[in-house]
Amino acid sequence: MLEPHVRDAFDLFIAVVAAALISAGLIVVLRPLLQRYALARPNARSSHKLPTPQGAGIAVIAATLLVAMVWQTVNGLAFPLILTGAVLLIAVVGLVDDIRPIPVLPRLLFQTAAIGAILATLPADLRIATALPIALERGAILIAGLWFVNLVNFMDGLDLMTVAEIVPITATLTLLGWLGELPVLPTLVASALCGALLGFAPFNRPMAKVFLGDVGSLPIGLLLGWALLELAFQHHLIAALLLPLYYLADATITLLRRMATREPFWAAHRTHYYQRATDNGLAVAQVVGRVFLLNCVLAALAVASVELTSAVVDGFALVAGTIAVAFVLLRFSTKPSR
Repeated sequence: MLEPHVRDAFDLFIAVVAAALISAGLIVVLRPLLQRYALARPNARSSHKLPTPQGAGIAVIAATLLVAMVWQTVNGLAFPLILTGAVLLIAVVGLVDDIRPIPVLPRLLFQTAAIGAILATLPADLRIATALPIALERGAILIAGLWFVNLVNFMDGLDLMTVAEIVPITATLTLLGWLGELPVLPTLVASALCGALLGFAPFNRPMAKVFLGDVGSLPIGLLLGWALLELAFQHHLIAALLLPLYYLADATITLLRRMATREPFWAAHRTHYYQRATDNGLAVAQVVGRVFLLNCVLAALAVASVELTSAVVDGFALVAGTIAVAFVLLRFSTKPSR
């Protein structure tokens, strides 16, 4: 039984390395073009003070899809056409928005179409809440998917933040796939996305030389949301919630707070907890470092939830993860005492 796992582990390692090298190479090639045509200028939401090229997400998404497609082809499998089309549609919309902003409504319509197309291709027997009518469940997943895609974009506002969040999640999904708890395709996509972001990381460390842009953050949200949905379909809903719990909490609480105070929640702002942390005096490295450590804790709890298959463990993991996230959010929103 050990030998197949060893071969799978080697395949996944190669996928990570290949995606990292392709992503880094493409960023080097694309950066002069991004410098000319896709500069991100500081605004009310920005943490940077100088115009910085954005659009490195082109390299990250290209590396992820290329590695996943090649692996599937080598193994005599087809990469889902609908998933590819949905990712490319959202990426193109993001690229256009990076260069020339698109109104909110058309963006949401394109995103809804992409997510809806993926959900339409799912087998009817893939369920999370079997007590609900399937139409109601899929409608809830569509809304959740739309929010998840956008919250990943909202949270991509600090150097290395997306790397600190997504790398632990995708690494954990890769591990769970190797353990046989996740289907092959989402495992492969997670490993490729993990590698592609590792290739992007040296260019995005403070002070960042390049940003992902919407062309990267939006499709990353789509791919990650799809992989987490596949994990939930394997009866691991608690793990699927725990892994992105920091992003879910920061973005959702911020949105609800802005709605409660009747602020234009769709407008650029600096009220996410990670942004308030830098405003309160924490260095960027301190913020992303704490997010990374928090995500390692959440990853450990998620793995425990999957492997121990106990309602008691699930409850403990969810409570412990919630407390850990709340602690970090509180620290981020509190000015350090002098």
